[in-house]
Amino acid sequence: MKKFIENMPKAELHVHIEGTLEPELSFALAQKNNVSLKAKTPEEMIKAYDFYDLPSFLDIYYAGMSVLIEEDDFYQLTMAYLKRAAAQNIVYVELFFDPQAHTIRGVSFDSVINGIHAAQKDARTELGVESQLILCFLRDMSAESAMEHLQLAKPHLNKLVGVGLDSDEKNNPPSKFAEVFSKARSWGLKLTMHCDVNQDNTQEHIRQVIEDIKVDRIDHGVNILESDALCELAKSKNLGLTVCPVSNKFVVQSLTSSELKKMLEKGLLPSINSDDPSYFRAYLNENLIALQEEGQFSKEDLITLVENSFKTSWLSEKRKMDYLDTLKRYTDTVAVA
Repeated sequence: MKKFIENMPKAELHVHIEGTLEPELSFALAQKNNVSLKAKTPEEMIKAYDFYDLPSFLDIYYAGMSVLIEEDDFYQLTMAYLKRAAAQNIVYVELFFDPQAHTIRGVSFDSVINGIHAAQKDARTELGVESQLILCFLRDMSAESAMEHLQLAKPHLNKLVGVGLDSDEKNNPPSKFAEVFSKARSWGLKLTMHCDVNQDNTQEHIRQVIEDIKVDRIDHGVNILESDALCELAKSKNLGLTVCPVSNKFVVQSLTSSELKKMLEKGLLPSINSDDPSYFRAYLNENLIALQEEGQFSKEDLITLVENSFKTSWLSEKRKMDYLDTLKRYTDTVAVA
């Protein structure tokens, strides 16, 4: 089963590019940019990854970004992840990035997006990995700041496929950003929002995301299972849910394998993703392998989860079918011992 997972052509829809910053690259960029780090070695940095809830993770996550300053830093960051994606047989990715976390440090929006985009182009040519980019707003910053950054993105719309919403959910409901997301939709961008696991008012936030914001997809969203009405609503709209098992384990001490099985039983469209793989020490293959081991998912279950990642992607229908055909050719010919 491990080899079957590793060799399967896959898509990833929920990965924060800043969350792929490996300690070795962090140290190299810190030296180049003359940035002082608390840790003295990559190993010491990894030992400091002690997360017990969302805020404790975010503190370390944002501190880690301090080494990202120049356009080439974002190129190196993105190319490093896409090379790892290629090695894991990930053929398509939708990447999140957090521009506000950089502009508040004096890094220009253009440097961030141009560095990422250049790596995306090179990865498609050199590695065969196709990707699209999603601008995420930080929900613990103001809606005015989000709108300012949407305006900064206007000259770069050809580089974006959608917008998202991440960071600390407490007291930052989806409705806070309704105007920003409405504007983004009017510009032709797709919409998604994080509904993190076990947050305050999670049912109301999921409802707002679906009914008020009218997203095209939901990130995380495991708590939707607590409401049959919300499950039916999501099903009626064919909304994908980008679940991140290893990330979930830091919050709920479980890979949420039983919840994922319930999602499949209810006819929902969950996919498996890595979230912030450098910090959680698990990329997509490791997430799928760990999930299968915890929940004893069948070959058919795993195929469905990977199919969902292509079906709920923001690719054209033709590209979806191309990738699904490639996946079917693989799964039809490879047996699982």
